[in-house]
Amino acid sequence: MRCSWSRPKAGTAALLTVPLMLTGAALGARAAAESRPARVPLPGSVPAWTAQAADQGVASGSSTVTARVYLAGRDPGGLAAFARSVSDPASPDYGHFLTAAQVEERFGPTGAQVSAVRDWLDSSGFRVLSGNAHYLTVGGGAAAVQRAFATPLHAYRRGGHVYTAPTAAVTVPAAVASAVLAVTGLDTAPHQVQHGALRRDVLPAPDAAFANSGPFSAYFGANPATGLPTAYGKAQPYVVQGFTGTQLRHAYGADVSKLTGSGVTMAVVDAYDSPTIGSDSAAYAAAHGDRAYRPGQLTRVDPGVFTDTVAPSDMFPDGCGAAGWYGEQSLDIESAHAVAPDANIVYVGAASCQDQDLVDALNRIVDGQLAEIVSNSWSGLESQSDAGSDAVYDQLFMRGAAEGIGFYFSSGDYGDELAKTGTKQVNTPSALPWVTAVGGTSLALAKNGDYRFETGWGTDQVALSTNGRTWGRLPGVFTAGGGGGTSGRVAEPTYQLKVVPDALAKAGGGRHRVVPDVAAVADSGTGFLIGLTQTWPDGSVRYGEFREGGTSLACPVFAAIQALAEEANGKPLGFANPEIYQRYGSPDFHDVTDHPLGATTQLAQVRTDFHDGVDATNGLDTTLRTMGRDSSLHATAGFDDVTGVGSPAPGYLRSFQHSSPQAPGGGERCPTPAAPPPFGYPVAMRTARLLLSRPR
Repeated sequence: MRCSWSRPKAGTAALLTVPLMLTGAALGARAAAESRPARVPLPGSVPAWTAQAADQGVASGSSTVTARVYLAGRDPGGLAAFARSVSDPASPDYGHFLTAAQVEERFGPTGAQVSAVRDWLDSSGFRVLSGNAHYLTVGGGAAAVQRAFATPLHAYRRGGHVYTAPTAAVTVPAAVASAVLAVTGLDTAPHQVQHGALRRDVLPAPDAAFANSGPFSAYFGANPATGLPTAYGKAQPYVVQGFTGTQLRHAYGADVSKLTGSGVTMAVVDAYDSPTIGSDSAAYAAAHGDRAYRPGQLTRVDPGVFTDTVAPSDMFPDGCGAAGWYGEQSLDIESAHAVAPDANIVYVGAASCQDQDLVDALNRIVDGQLAEIVSNSWSGLESQSDAGSDAVYDQLFMRGAAEGIGFYFSSGDYGDELAKTGTKQVNTPSALPWVTAVGGTSLALAKNGDYRFETGWGTDQVALSTNGRTWGRLPGVFTAGGGGGTSGRVAEPTYQLKVVPDALAKAGGGRHRVVPDVAAVADSGTGFLIGLTQTWPDGSVRYGEFREGGTSLACPVFAAIQALAEEANGKPLGFANPEIYQRYGSPDFHDVTDHPLGATTQLAQVRTDFHDGVDATNGLDTTLRTMGRDSSLHATAGFDDVTGVGSPAPGYLRSFQHSSPQAPGGGERCPTPAAPPPFGYPVAMRTARLLLSRPR
């Protein structure tokens, strides 16, 4: 798996203007704030990384920041209540969505709010550089930061670089506090935006080529590696070459349903935009029997300028490695089209892999109501995420829920991250309460293509000895697995209360959000074949195919299944989690476990790879890879933190075909209901984002 770091252009703070769930400590903090009316603090505005960095003292007078001041809107509490109501199948307002214009009219900032915030920033010494309905971008020095936010900026040395960050909680005047949602940009770690080589609008050439080596199995267990050592009592089979859309549609019941996603629009969000995505996706569809794209079926919406396109390095720590995102884009679009061949797909490219640019891409979808289903194959560690951006994301997702837009996020590719980081944690935004987190499975098909079983995706890997006679010490080293676990700060949402076991919800004390919600195929040994233009060793740039995996595959696959469900439903599904959890324990989902063939049967596969990633010139690498063996997570009977409620069974789509829409969708204006129990809301908030590439 190749990973690149999203470097938020801001360490930030968030003001929860209308918290949905407050602890006693939070209530005490609010009371204290109200007793000091001059200024209101923004929680989580001192970045955690400064505790491990070398404080260099007050930042120089020449230090400057470019910050965003996000606007809370005129009725944040009403937005939250409305989003809950239209997403709750038990509510009479279920499915009565608003248009984007109606959401802006009811919940957007007023002119008076914007003017008040602008005047405050101007008077503090900031220059307002630009703005829109969501935020004002301002520029200024350390003195302006002190005047506006009542906190000094200090310089900190970390990893050979010096960054600036506030040393105390950011505060805003009480007169404008109700209009301010969050402030981002005061924390410049881990990068400083630069011009020149780092900031460019020319996308790089495709990455170096990658290809898969055989032998392969046509289906699970078809080709045992009889010439290699046995493991777990038998000769283990070679991996499949990579599933196709035809196989996945059959495995998850789409072909029997006859649903194709007709009339539904999906959005795919990634960073950048592959220059060859149009020809690659068309070539892939033709090669694998997928329906040819109609004119206008695949459209692309990009920013005016791409930034941070170079690969990350000591000189350019903010680099995103733009070419590495081309394969992600191909995986997302090709798998979504393969599963929902008649759905429209709008690709929305972010200007970079930074948080604020991804937020902008998501806002373009909500502002323009471009799609009803949004697939996002990226996320980052909760411990390294931007604390202030949670409120920004949640406001965005609630606005989408009000319009009937559902957001789906990959849950991560390293289990609970314990083996990789030394700390159990989840990924985010997938752990936020207003998104559907999609975890990973290892999928096995029978000879006739029927669904045979799934395990939770968890892979230990061990290499074949040099003499080819033995495997290394079994089971090997944990390599990858579906992201999951218990959030350290997001309160347990209502839709999980009757489903998630206490042992998971209370794993860190209190009751917190557990991810994922659902799961689908992700294991790169049972992954998906994609087509992509690559740069080959001879210098040629041409199309090639290879197998990809990760929850970067699971997310668009499940999102495409949701497109089929929406077609059957006859109206947008909107925020889907309440509906998903309502179906828990029914034939709508496969209850995925790590040991579907019995507790004593350890499933595994053999994989052979080109040592140089392209051909056999430099030899082959042979490894044994387990299935259903995570480093510390376990897929068990019932809800678990590897696969959530399970993977979609054929009954899932049938249930939508056999039910009539409960309420008309699309634009009805509804009264704001009384607030039902909360879905939950993050109390402390987020820092750097790990953007997912795909395990190969």
